Amino acid sequence: MTTGTKPKIVVVGAGIAGSLAVSGLAERDDIELICLERAAESGQLDAGTGLNIGPNAIKALVAIMPERARTLIDNSLAWKQWTVELTDGTPLMHLDLASVADNAGIRIRWAELYALLRRPIARHIRFGTELTSIGHGDEGLFVDVQDASGVAGERISGIDLIIAADGRYSVARQTQWGQEPPNFLGVCLYRLLVPAGAGCPIDDYGQWFNGSNRLLAFRVPGDFVYIAGSFPIPADSAIPETAKQGPALRGLYTPQNGSLTAQTKFLVDAVETYADHIHWARLQDGTVQFAGPPGVLLLGDAAHPMVPTLGQGATQSVEDACVLVDEVRRALDSGEPLNLVPARVEARRRERVEFVVSLSRAATDTMLEGADPVAGTFKKTQPAFLRQLERLYRDVPEPLA
Repeated sequence: MTTGTKPKIVVVGAGIAGSLAVSGLAERDDIELICLERAAESGQLDAGTGLNIGPNAIKALVAIMPERARTLIDNSLAWKQWTVELTDGTPLMHLDLASVADNAGIRIRWAELYALLRRPIARHIRFGTELTSIGHGDEGLFVDVQDASGVAGERISGIDLIIAADGRYSVARQTQWGQEPPNFLGVCLYRLLVPAGAGCPIDDYGQWFNGSNRLLAFRVPGDFVYIAGSFPIPADSAIPETAKQGPALRGLYTPQNGSLTAQTKFLVDAVETYADHIHWARLQDGTVQFAGPPGVLLLGDAAHPMVPTLGQGATQSVEDACVLVDEVRRALDSGEPLNLVPARVEARRRERVEFVVSLSRAATDTMLEGADPVAGTFKKTQPAFLRQLERLYRDVPEPLA
């Protein structure tokens, strides 16, 4: 940092972690704050489908950024229950989250979440700006960026702290650690958002199994239902095109006796009807990386790509942002250099995140080829797993004194 100038912080990515990091620092007048977002300002108004954010994220947010927590709670539906059944209606588990958490989670649409997070910090975001490289020169840390057309380039230099929250396929991560092959778990996961309509039988978070084929669904604001379906595939295989057709998907979730409940009939009908609108992916995770060279920090999916089985991808991004904001505030208030922040965030986050990544992977057991969802779900009702859920939902980051 040049004497007499404000410390400069550049946040790469205006997703969950990036937007909350900016939001938690936006009112300070002792820093220069820039957020780079690849998408156009209107490019994600209809982004994605829906998501649930765990009780642990809300608890952390209340402790460190209470105003953001209130905004999210007021504009979402509460996540209070977790039920598991077979698609023929056989009950397997009913968990009241209050038994393992101190507060509810939330259910929301991705597009609404982006809007809520970005609206208060719009003045700091440079939309349509893509990171191409990170480096260290005579003027300290720098980032090279280009506009959406790929024509106009620019170097932003003299940076004290780079917060790279640019997603699962992070350019920042690749420039520091190289290309890392993902760990595929052998499961196809697809997502869909459909109108709820009159008399919709779907409400809070539920899962339904037919063998190892699973449907997950819950209502989100705006009278929509979020659906996530899965079925096993070879770990080294692409998703077969034949499996993406509506009748094939119906067959995956229909039990041998053909008996579906009102809930599973709604879901199977919706998946078949809207098959052309499905977002397809393969379940995957990767290694945890936080601190890079001095002054460079990864957050969110860029730091810890994980499977979404327990709904912890976005949730851990919230926790990351809370710790980052707490550490930057402490460094600024004490006059310490910001290039110390990445190592401090990693020290507070690595063990926690590695636990969450591992637990999320282990909880995928009922979705793997040959899995027994009855036996696997029964294990999730036992004290050992419930203690892990309590640790997940209650052992959250708090502000340091």
